[in-house]
Amino acid sequence: MPSALSPSAWLRGSRRPSWLYDPKVLRTEVLGGLVVALALIPEAISFSIIAGVDPAVGLFASFTMAVTIALVGGRPAMISAATGAVALVIAPLNREHGFGYLVTAVILAGVFQIVLGALGVAKLMRFVPRSVMVGFVNSLAILIFMAQVPEMTDVPWPVYPLIAAGLAMMVFFPKLTTVVPAPLVSIVILTVITVAAGIAVPTVGDKGDLPSSLPVPGLPDVPFTLDTLTTVAPFAFAMALVGLMESLMTAKLVDDITDTRSSKTRESVGQGVANIVTGFFGGMGGCAMIGQTMINVRVSGARTRLSTFLAGAFLMVLCIVFGPVVSDIPMAALVAVMVMVSVATFDWHSIAPRTLRRMPLGETVVMLVTVVCVVATHNLAIGVVVGSIAAMVVFARRVARLAEVTAVTDPDGAAVVYRVTGELFFASSNELVGQFSYGTDPDRVVIDLSAAHIWDASSVAALDAVETKYAQRGKTVEIVGLNEPSARMHKTLSGELVGG
Repeated sequence: MPSALSPSAWLRGSRRPSWLYDPKVLRTEVLGGLVVALALIPEAISFSIIAGVDPAVGLFASFTMAVTIALVGGRPAMISAATGAVALVIAPLNREHGFGYLVTAVILAGVFQIVLGALGVAKLMRFVPRSVMVGFVNSLAILIFMAQVPEMTDVPWPVYPLIAAGLAMMVFFPKLTTVVPAPLVSIVILTVITVAAGIAVPTVGDKGDLPSSLPVPGLPDVPFTLDTLTTVAPFAFAMALVGLMESLMTAKLVDDITDTRSSKTRESVGQGVANIVTGFFGGMGGCAMIGQTMINVRVSGARTRLSTFLAGAFLMVLCIVFGPVVSDIPMAALVAVMVMVSVATFDWHSIAPRTLRRMPLGETVVMLVTVVCVVATHNLAIGVVVGSIAAMVVFARRVARLAEVTAVTDPDGAAVVYRVTGELFFASSNELVGQFSYGTDPDRVVIDLSAAHIWDASSVAALDAVETKYAQRGKTVEIVGLNEPSARMHKTLSGELVGG
């Protein structure tokens, strides 16, 4: 994997990137970056409108995020730019306190992300179950499609045949050649047709004015006081969490698609650095973009940091140098690209009747809960958190049923042995106390836990309650068979969980 610490590391020895000596890879990365840059322009402008800032702010953020993350991020080929989730978080701050506070929040969010990355928050990704991941992917596909619906309603009728033509080209052109990405071919051909024929349809230029110069670094125009910090900190922390959640989930998705691994901790820190840089350049901040990442990775076939870097670089070149040409691109062409991305992103296998028949009901419910939450809130982080909680509940219910208690009485009737099997934790141990025959058992009771494991204090408290009930009847209890971790927890907590 190429180094992300410095541009010069790309050119050193065994770390030399594949595009440097393989023209085919270089072509793929360059064209992939160009297609992503074209797709970024209307998205960045739209997100700027959501955040209540000038369109140039969103475009600058997309430029600085992409270029910076290409150098310091952990996941090659993933696209980071201005996003709707971040725009929704910081829009109230900009509306109530002004643009200077928004920029300050972006910088502080970057600091939070670096701290969270250093603390290992990325390791929490291993607790996201597959059903939540499938729901995340499917909800993203739905959101990508829903974002295109406004571009297909109350528009001139030529928009619809243009979208259909764009989809057809992206389906059939790869059968002829894959040298040039089909989305790029579709965008160019549809633009030429609309301009040459003078077809009046919405264009990129209708979304807002493109910037005419590069962003200039500077400090946010706010008073550097404790009051300012307390004002922006809640928004910054929320932005940091949402940005990390989306970025880490997208990185995991790209890992699966490319069958490679990436450093999630490094990605977390990289996102923080990119947001700090973006804030000092007057951008609105951002995180990983699933739609543009899918264009880059799945549609264009890009695999290295070069495509990410060029996506940001091409974005500014297109805006500053070729602004008038880019403004003439029909929105229908970009809508067709994003519709194709949504179709390719959706996990159709997950809703196939054969899959649904074989999949445990709990897994399907978790996937649907994740999808519904994301689509309803338009917030990927909320959907992932709720889906993960639902998965934990399903898992706890399933494991709790595996805990069983069976009793065997000695032939002479002097003792009874209760054999406990399964995992003892808060969900299963709550039923433990009621599974003993306190009144009819002999004076000596043995509880065999050799086939069980104690996971928490609730289980120790349940065992203490069992011993107490027997002691009240003048009977003795012996607990045997504890494995080492269970014995250690039982010894530490037994008798200490109820106040005297």
